[in-house]
Amino acid sequence: MTGWNRVATVPMQRTLFESIAISQRKLVETQQQMATGKKAPDFASLGIETMRNLSARTLLARQEAHAAVGARIGTTLSIMDTQMASIEDMMVSFRDKLLTTSASKRSEGLQELAEETFQRFRSALNSDEGGTYLFAGSRTDTAPFVPASLAASAGVPTASAFANDGVELKARVADGLDVSFGATASSFGSEMFEAFRALADAGAIGDVPTAAQQAAINEAVGKINDGLKTLRASHAENGRRQAQVEELADRASERSLILQRLVARNEDADMAEVASTLVQRQSSLQASYTLFSRLSNLSLVNYIR
Repeated sequence: MTGWNRVATVPMQRTLFESIAISQRKLVETQQQMATGKKAPDFASLGIETMRNLSARTLLARQEAHAAVGARIGTTLSIMDTQMASIEDMMVSFRDKLLTTSASKRSEGLQELAEETFQRFRSALNSDEGGTYLFAGSRTDTAPFVPASLAASAGVPTASAFANDGVELKARVADGLDVSFGATASSFGSEMFEAFRALADAGAIGDVPTAAQQAAINEAVGKINDGLKTLRASHAENGRRQAQVEELADRASERSLILQRLVARNEDADMAEVASTLVQRQSSLQASYTLFSRLSNLSLVNYIR
């Protein structure tokens, strides 16, 4: 019986076959890790780390959304900043020309300059970002400044010259924190419009202004000075909000990096370790194939010999 047991290969083959199946399964798992770079094919396979990683991924998605919103708002505020600076520069230059005219009583080229400055002022107030008007409040699909030309401004009430509302836009840039942002055309452009209207009401200005036009020029200078004060205050507030949004966006990005590292630590495979394990399991499986082949060729005849 002892001799017979030594050549009873069927039970040994069955055991070895089961071992080969296990080795094949482990090899496939290692190959999947090598292909995907992940420790497991799904969250359930992570074991005790599953809930932690699900929570981390939820937080990560939220922080990435906050960072994206902050970046978008930052771009919008940056464009607003540029347009406000442009309006300030053009209106200071135009005021200086009005002051020169008032002092010299000569107004050559003033009418053309007034019309050109008006169009630049109008273009800045009606500037948009991807078809969305920047200074329109919540009415982002409507141009906030209405008059199409300097002449069309004559006699127009200030309220009728602006189509924006007084609603400030809001966006969530951090957990539980909504930030108001933006400025409206009427909030910083009303007094400057009144300066243009005073000139338009006085009629076309020739080389020498009339007494009424001289008075209109002086009125326009006063309105521009008042408007510059309002504009600079709005400009400063826009800059403060821009800095706030950028800081919050940076914090969200930093939190995202921390959460990404946490997720990667629990989910991502160590590729050097995986490569080493892959070689070991391939060698082990090959050895099992060789041994199984040898056992399969054994018979009682081989033993009797």
